[in-house]
Amino acid sequence: MIRQLKLSRYYNKHMLVLSGNGVQMVVGFATSFVLFHYLSMEAAGMWYFIQTFVAICESARYGFFATATVKFYAGTEHERARTVLGSVWFLALAMTAIILGLNALGTLYLPYTTNVELILCIKWVGITYLSSLPADVVFWRLQADERYGAMFLYRMVNSLSTIIVFIALICLHKFTLENALIFNFLTNSLCSVIGILGNLSGIRYFGNRTRECIKEIFHFGKFTFGTTMLSTTLASSDTWIINALLGPAAVAVYNLAMRFMGLIDMPLRSFVTTGMSEMAIQHNAGNKHQVVYIFKKYAGMLTMAFIPFAAVAFVGGSFAIKIMGGHNYDGGPILAAINAYGLMLILSIFYPIDRFNGLALDIIHRTKTNFYKVVLMLAVKIAAGLIFTFTLRNIFGVVIGNYLMTLAGILYGYYELRKNFDYTIPGILSAGYTEMKTFLKKEIKVLSRSKKDP
Repeated sequence: MIRQLKLSRYYNKHMLVLSGNGVQMVVGFATSFVLFHYLSMEAAGMWYFIQTFVAICESARYGFFATATVKFYAGTEHERARTVLGSVWFLALAMTAIILGLNALGTLYLPYTTNVELILCIKWVGITYLSSLPADVVFWRLQADERYGAMFLYRMVNSLSTIIVFIALICLHKFTLENALIFNFLTNSLCSVIGILGNLSGIRYFGNRTRECIKEIFHFGKFTFGTTMLSTTLASSDTWIINALLGPAAVAVYNLAMRFMGLIDMPLRSFVTTGMSEMAIQHNAGNKHQVVYIFKKYAGMLTMAFIPFAAVAFVGGSFAIKIMGGHNYDGGPILAAINAYGLMLILSIFYPIDRFNGLALDIIHRTKTNFYKVVLMLAVKIAAGLIFTFTLRNIFGVVIGNYLMTLAGILYGYYELRKNFDYTIPGILSAGYTEMKTFLKKEIKVLSRSKKDP
């Protein structure tokens, strides 16, 4: 009798994070399907336009505290860990209060505008941002503790609740843009309450904060804050440029194409999550060579894996784009979305090197340099995006901007990181090829044994 392959060997942190991101991606696809099919093209474009501003606000919090939480919390003694969590909570609450204050000032402008997108942003960005605060801290803490199983379950609650509510609204014939925003806020709040009641957020350590730790996190985070804010602006700028020059319907078409970039972004985000904590632990222990090894291993293996994966993703994604868009996008819009998606997939092969360059700079305390790297990328992308979108009068202008931006980021990141790490880009690819070959040989060997052994 053929012995069954033991799946327990795949139950590791990488697979748990990947599974969690996979569930989130599938639910994201389902949510997008609902939005594209049950909202008009203009309303769907408005949804994604509003979400770019929510993402900007959340990236401010993530940028200041996510990397800092992992860096200063991971592998530390219990008392130090409690101090870090209390200090993170103090700073996160202070930042949330600032954002809500600015949002409150924006409400004073409501009587003087008829711009629907602006009105919806003022009404919903602030409270949506507030609703996700405890959930964000839960994720940072679980990541620093490397409790990836708990992260997976928590992410399931966060992801599934939204799509379940959206489907219920459709069944009740109540699905509108306004209701989608209301229940998005409520499901975010539910996830945050679960995190607090489940004793995962660490808010009870608020009293353990210290002035010294707050300063330490603040001074570290001020550069990762800028970097993350600019990185989110990089992602959002495409939508802003398209909305300004081509209108919300074109925003919907572009976001239809970008929905399936999650097929690439999911494994990248998963390995960035595990790679960040691994690099932080080794750097805190003074093992520089291990930091370099982890950097080259992750960046190289992902680059090798993305080449065939991008080809498969194009075939499957192109078909899925047609299904997700539905009849509202037949003809030119679907063709434009598929072509933009294909061009972005080719570019995504170079994402791992760029992403891990930035992560390594943060981990070794060169956050200021990483900030300048993202400033350069943003300047190149916006300038090129505006010029080519205005000239071509279609969404491919921002695609060209993305190509030029990624090239600028890789070259600058390589130049700066070489000052600390002895590596080359061909060396990353060589290390990735070697690691991937070793991994595949090991897996083939295990599979062969499982078939031969009685």
